[in-house]
Amino acid sequence: MIKINQLKLSIEHSKESLEDKIAKTLKIPKEQILHYEIAKRSIDARKKNEILYIYSIEVEVANEKKIVDRCKNQNVVLTKKTVYQTIKDGTQSMKHCPVVVGTGPAGIFCALKLAEDGFKPIVIERGEDVDKRVETVNTFWKENKLNNESNVQFGEGGAGTFSDGKLNTLVKDVTGRNTEVLRMFVEHGAPTEILYLNKPHIGTDRLRGVVKAMRNRIIQLGGEVRFETKLTDIQFEKEQVTSIEVNGKETIPCDVLVLAIGHSARDTFEMLYTKKFDIKSKPFAIGVRMEHPQEIISKSQYGDSYTKLPAADYKVTHQTSNGRGVYSFCMCPGGFVVNASSESDRLVVNGMSNYDRDEKNANSAIIVTVNPEDFDEDSPLAGMEFQRKWERLAYEEGKGKVPVQLFGDFEANRPSTELGSMTPNLKGEYTLGNVRNCLPDYVCESIIEGVHAFDKKIRGFSKADAIMLGVETRTASPIKMIRNEAFEANIAGVYPCGEGAGYAGGITSAAMDGIKVYEMIVHKYKSL
Repeated sequence: MIKINQLKLSIEHSKESLEDKIAKTLKIPKEQILHYEIAKRSIDARKKNEILYIYSIEVEVANEKKIVDRCKNQNVVLTKKTVYQTIKDGTQSMKHCPVVVGTGPAGIFCALKLAEDGFKPIVIERGEDVDKRVETVNTFWKENKLNNESNVQFGEGGAGTFSDGKLNTLVKDVTGRNTEVLRMFVEHGAPTEILYLNKPHIGTDRLRGVVKAMRNRIIQLGGEVRFETKLTDIQFEKEQVTSIEVNGKETIPCDVLVLAIGHSARDTFEMLYTKKFDIKSKPFAIGVRMEHPQEIISKSQYGDSYTKLPAADYKVTHQTSNGRGVYSFCMCPGGFVVNASSESDRLVVNGMSNYDRDEKNANSAIIVTVNPEDFDEDSPLAGMEFQRKWERLAYEEGKGKVPVQLFGDFEANRPSTELGSMTPNLKGEYTLGNVRNCLPDYVCESIIEGVHAFDKKIRGFSKADAIMLGVETRTASPIKMIRNEAFEANIAGVYPCGEGAGYAGGITSAAMDGIKVYEMIVHKYKSL
């Protein structure tokens, strides 16, 4: 196979012009192209008057080495497609079906791979199936009545179900796991373009159907998926798991337990701590959601061509004078801010976009790093309590509604009393107030400095009537569950997995970690 890198075309090019460019680059007639696939496509917007698509193309032709040698072009090389493979050489017998806790990306991918290999996993999820969950969450946004077990954080698909569905990751992937994740998503209904876009996303509206299809596939393969089934205890003997308790009453025997519990399962963190699992606190980041008109972002990124291109995103970082890092996180072009609370009397926000990303506002978390030294106590759960502290203050500031403030008022430390040129594009109720009352002073000062620094890159970013919504605290798990080289916890047979266990940060990396845990299981055990 031949790979062509850095193949550039105008943003309004046709399929025919792409094929012409491939043939011209290889110096062959188009008829000699047997097959080609887009390996990657990104946008080059460095020159606003000449924005281009940049492709990497994989091409099959006859006499490939001869053609590459004749091209004498460093961007035309011979390549081999990376194909994901697993060594399934486990010899140990399982007494019971493996149990996977959680249907977020880590849990669902681990369970699906196990099901494909005949392990018939039992998957338990404390929240509702995706259809019921959507109804429950919509009711919460309209009536502000929280279901603590099924909400934006808990339920089929995990927190990612109510997100932008971003699938880009910074994880270096030489094993093909990333490609395998994307392939499996497409196989279950995701758009095929995620296989090659530089920053792929599915969108919350399409992701819901995908996770349902994955669940149905697990069941077809002999697995079991149980909703409204909450892990409440873990039993073990001689440091080996023997069974779990669900809903405080039912016992399920198991000798393999995958804990893909998500970053918000605080009551589960507390249970694991009391059961003497090896846990430590870890750094994360907190801050606000910030909204701007999408038009400002797209014009800044693409110039006058912005109407011909998808809604633009951004990624900005700044090192502040107080030594903190402040940066954008989980940026949602053309999206919504959502009330993402999961505990009574506490409030947290997140961002969400549909596949089309066609809403009027762009939003992103603007967050600041915090470390265990910032927490109020020295405990493995100190970061979790730190999150709870600021979420409680946000709930009190908004009297149960999302507190909203204009950036100019945030900077001046005064409550907002009226909106400017923008209206919050928010799922949930809001009220004007002072978001600075919900965050540490050093975080607020860092955000202000960062926003002004970001304005030098994106003109209008620091506009006085940009909207700040509080608070964003669930950027990552506040704990890390220690696991050994075989990915087991200090209790044998227990596999901490994904973002909640501290080993991922987003849909794709969590799914990849789920696949890693699956690999460890099939390396040790034979199928049922």
